[in-house]
Amino acid sequence: MRIRVPASSANLGPGFDCFGIAWQLYNEIEFLKEGSSLKITGCPEQYCNKSNLCYVAYTEVLKYAGVSEHPLTINFIKNEVPISRGLGSSAALIVGGVTAANELNDLGLSKQELFSIATAVEGHPDNIAPAIFGGFTASAMDGEKALSVSYPLSGKLFFTAFVPDSELSTELSRSVLPQSYQKADAVFNISRTALLIKALENGDSELLSTALQDKIHQPYRFKLISGFDEAKALAESLGACGMCISGAGSTMLCISKNKDFASEAAKSMKKLFPKCQIIPLLCDFEGAAVI
Repeated sequence: MRIRVPASSANLGPGFDCFGIAWQLYNEIEFLKEGSSLKITGCPEQYCNKSNLCYVAYTEVLKYAGVSEHPLTINFIKNEVPISRGLGSSAALIVGGVTAANELNDLGLSKQELFSIATAVEGHPDNIAPAIFGGFTASAMDGEKALSVSYPLSGKLFFTAFVPDSELSTELSRSVLPQSYQKADAVFNISRTALLIKALENGDSELLSTALQDKIHQPYRFKLISGFDEAKALAESLGACGMCISGAGSTMLCISKNKDFASEAAKSMKKLFPKCQIIPLLCDFEGAAVI
């Protein structure tokens, strides 16, 4: 059985630990009930063991359903989601694992049940929601219960990822955040979050430039991404509506109304950041799927 899971961008400026969008950038993972023990291929050697998040998530579903563990072979066939770049690589592994466990063992669990199990493994739902459900999502925790809703996304907008050569771990990116915030900063983000939903729905470029503003996480993380200011200036000079950090970084996400933005940016970025990947992104509206 082969599972396809999309990459995702969390936060989207003011929607810290809440918003997420799934992308047509995929990991494809094959799962086989065979062998005498766990076997993992197609990924770095340090992840070919029981600590692999894909396997951890798989076994959590078995525990939830009261099913015994069994020999398993996991083959990573396609790895399009870069590691430690803020594009939901850990969520893709976890969602791949929970989806496979459900399908391969005919457990009949709902997507909501899988969402809750996957969120418990990840620790937060912002990337898990789009990876499972697809599209543009907002998620939250109500005690131990994970919640998610979906919003429309305008076809007038074009998304482009600037993916630096350097990794940025979630742990480091979270370590620079303050433990508390001023009320004014919280109100600032709440207002921008509300605006962002409508701006993304209507493709309102003028509103987006304001709605993407944030005072909760990005001001503290900018310094961890080398060349962020230069990349933002370049994006704006090419007509981007705005740019934000994708997830915890290091990827930078640009939003434009120009369908040729990615190709134009690639020419200019190559001079300033020769090792930076420029990836045009289309929204995935399906989420994790058996293929």
